[in-house]
Amino acid sequence: MIRLIRPELLNVKPIASPLGYGNSFSAFSHRPVTELDKITCTQPLTVSDLQKSCGFSLESAVSASEKLRVDTTDKIDSVLKLLRTHGLTRSQINNFVTKRPSGDLGDTLEPNLKLFKSLGITGANLAEMLNKEHRVLESDAYATVEFFRTNGFSDSQIKSITVKRPKFYVYNLKKCMKPKLEFFKSLGFAELQMAKFLSSQPYILERSLENHIIPCIEILRRVLDTDENVLKAIRAGCLVLEYDIEKVLEPNIAILVNHGVPKSLVVKLMLIQPRTLLQSTARLNKIIDEVKKLGFDPTNLLFVLAIRSMAVMSKALWEKKLEAYMNFGLTKDEVYSAFRRQPMFMIVSEQKISKLMDCYVNKLSMEPLIISKHPYLLLFSLEKRILPRCSVLQLLMSNKVITEDFSLTYMFKMTEKQFIERIVKKYEHKVPKVVKAHQGKIKFQGFLK
Repeated sequence: MIRLIRPELLNVKPIASPLGYGNSFSAFSHRPVTELDKITCTQPLTVSDLQKSCGFSLESAVSASEKLRVDTTDKIDSVLKLLRTHGLTRSQINNFVTKRPSGDLGDTLEPNLKLFKSLGITGANLAEMLNKEHRVLESDAYATVEFFRTNGFSDSQIKSITVKRPKFYVYNLKKCMKPKLEFFKSLGFAELQMAKFLSSQPYILERSLENHIIPCIEILRRVLDTDENVLKAIRAGCLVLEYDIEKVLEPNIAILVNHGVPKSLVVKLMLIQPRTLLQSTARLNKIIDEVKKLGFDPTNLLFVLAIRSMAVMSKALWEKKLEAYMNFGLTKDEVYSAFRRQPMFMIVSEQKISKLMDCYVNKLSMEPLIISKHPYLLLFSLEKRILPRCSVLQLLMSNKVITEDFSLTYMFKMTEKQFIERIVKKYEHKVPKVVKAHQGKIKFQGFLK
């Protein structure tokens, strides 16, 4: 291979790299800048190209050219062009080249970049991936992708795993991953279920099977009684497998039991949101105290739902949501009254609170107190439930099929099956358009006054 800078031109002997990637020019950095300037005329075009393309200093360009290990100007141009073509900016290319240890990219660069592009990994995603693990460009990426595909992972899930944990591409997957996947399958996970939760939290696959994953499962079995419940808890929050649950989960369960919560409700809480019981014991105790002050009964399901709602948000976020409700006319007492009726009322996002409250209060002219008495209204989808049903009712009223003498809250509370049977099918022979209205194909314009 032709070196980009011949050592004899520098009158120094190549120094072996401690990483074993060939010759290093670390001794070069100790020379004064004036000597660097003297030999500028002897630099191959590849070095000057790196200076122009990536904005490197001369010394950095020399180091980078050695790291890229390409022996002609055409090749280095090709490498830089490939990286640009796949969406990397000049600064991202600079970052990749300077952080990468010396080594030959060989014939893997172009096919690997094409493979990642086919998964939707370009630009910022590619830069993020390379920043975490540059060796993916030198790996047998096709073998890694094929491994995940044969185990039921979709391409979008493989993309998620690749961006989050690119280091998997340099692992021996058959040795370190296959036993873990087989273990999860042995628990009763279907491939699709397993792929879904592992692609969302691939960090679990870095945990030791014998020293962490299996012990976690044994504790969950002891707490939840059945393997079916264990699967439900993992599906509800696979993060549970990343914690040292012996030190966190069991003490928190003991706290709930000591406060009078039956084990059956503890199990329900684990199946709804296991992360609730992975709080610090100090925080959990504080939440329990607040819930008790609001008058919740520890033997009632609403008690653990209230804990669940408070546990998933900070105090600051709680206050923001409280303010969002008050902006639409609810008093603080009315918000807490609604929370006591339906604790899930407070886990709704700020954006959804604003959209639904604006619809109920401003478009449908509901009194805020009505919403406080029917907090389940905030759990419905505006686009999929509320507006389509309003469109149906609007059509029926404008065609004088029904009068205004009906309860909106009752209409919204009906299950989808009930609404179709009692309203849509009942009147579609008189007003055929109600079917389209229920499908969201007719925009709700507001009730006639």
